Amino acid sequence: MWRGMSTRTPQNPPQLRPDIAPAPRFDAARRPGQPAIGMVSLGCPKALVDSERILTRLRAEGYAVSPDYEGADAVIVNTCGFLDSAKAESLEAIGEALAANGKVIVTGCLGADPEFITGAHPKVLAVTGPHQYEQVLDAVHAAVPPAPNPFVDLLPASGVKLTPRHYAYLKISEGCNHACRFCIIPDMRGKLVSRPVHAVLREAERLAEAGVRELLVISQDTSAYGVDRRHDAHEWRGRSWRTHVTDLARGLRELGLWTRLHYIYPYPHVDQLIPLMGTEADPGGLLPYLDIPFQHAHPDTLRRMARPAAAARTLERIRAWREINPDLTIRSTFIVGFPGETEAEFQTLLDWLEEARLDRVGCFKYENVAGARANDLPDHVPEEVKEERYARFMEVAQRISAEKLAARVGARRKAIVDSVDEQGAVCRTISDAPEIDGELFIDEGFEALSPGDIVTVEIDEASEYDLWGRLIARD
Repeated sequence: MWRGMSTRTPQNPPQLRPDIAPAPRFDAARRPGQPAIGMVSLGCPKALVDSERILTRLRAEGYAVSPDYEGADAVIVNTCGFLDSAKAESLEAIGEALAANGKVIVTGCLGADPEFITGAHPKVLAVTGPHQYEQVLDAVHAAVPPAPNPFVDLLPASGVKLTPRHYAYLKISEGCNHACRFCIIPDMRGKLVSRPVHAVLREAERLAEAGVRELLVISQDTSAYGVDRRHDAHEWRGRSWRTHVTDLARGLRELGLWTRLHYIYPYPHVDQLIPLMGTEADPGGLLPYLDIPFQHAHPDTLRRMARPAAAARTLERIRAWREINPDLTIRSTFIVGFPGETEAEFQTLLDWLEEARLDRVGCFKYENVAGARANDLPDHVPEEVKEERYARFMEVAQRISAEKLAARVGARRKAIVDSVDEQGAVCRTISDAPEIDGELFIDEGFEALSPGDIVTVEIDEASEYDLWGRLIARD
């Protein structure tokens, strides 16, 4: 029934925004008389982690988490302010929560500009900025006083998680030291602030003990982890570890979980990560997967973006990485139609993509963001030209993806099961992160599988983004 793309939308179609986190999943359990808080979590996985932290604190204080507006005594809306379209989405969500519930507390990136929110929605109870957890809790206490029962309100050691039980996001830092002209994240979230390495590794241990099988390491700039702390050292498991991405990777590898590194900038020391990674046959504790936001390939475009401009050198490094680990999957995102982008610059990007042959690719059409320096650049690209370049870019990316996946037919691959229903099992290979990459479908012999199972599958069909296969074994 699942064979072919007519019955199921591919996981990574051209219109997919690569910055979106999975939809939160809520536990609806609630004791009589227990106050309940609803949560609308918008934006990226980093915002989802913030939502988890807020709800963990609230659960510890005796609040239940409501999966809907009607069952909530108040609603928190964790907003996104990355793009103007995301701001509009956030305002719409706030309005919907106000209409359905009436008691709304706003937090997140858009909360860095409270007048923007209160100007549109003056009835919100409070507005706080990103990672201002204490202020959010104060606002909840004022709207809905806590009523804890220490004999009943037990909190899992891993805290509240809004993802499926078998994977979790592990946020290692806040903020960013870059000054990209198209981005306002440093204005909203501040400069880089890294968590000490032992705190991150202990959280990863707790997640493993709670049954998590896959960790997705996230931040604004994972490669810069620890720079702000001068890579200070801390003890974990009887040894000293630096607050540095390579030491972090080594530590996480010891846990034996599937671990993915997201938002890696290609600094020179990233070369040291490749030998630490596993393979298709033996993924080990660090998957051969890098999520690198290249953004563009033409040096002039990159300079206007205020990004590193060494696309040719990057191609050399990609070739070197693949020589060390031929199983390496590289995902990236790009911006087309950035102010001043000429047809020749765009063609350079297409040529670079053809040569790099990245495995997973997402794309944004440039849009102005209030407060971004790129707004003031000359020679903005007309919308119809952006649309045309976006379509051409995705056509190339889709063809490369289809060719790479077709080459997997007949091979055996490890996969993790995400969900099982009466039609089959939805899985992901080590090359696929949740929500943003492709899926692998098993539609025969799947009945005994459960989410979180690691399986071996023989691939027998491929499309532009997804795979189908036959179950060989459950590990």
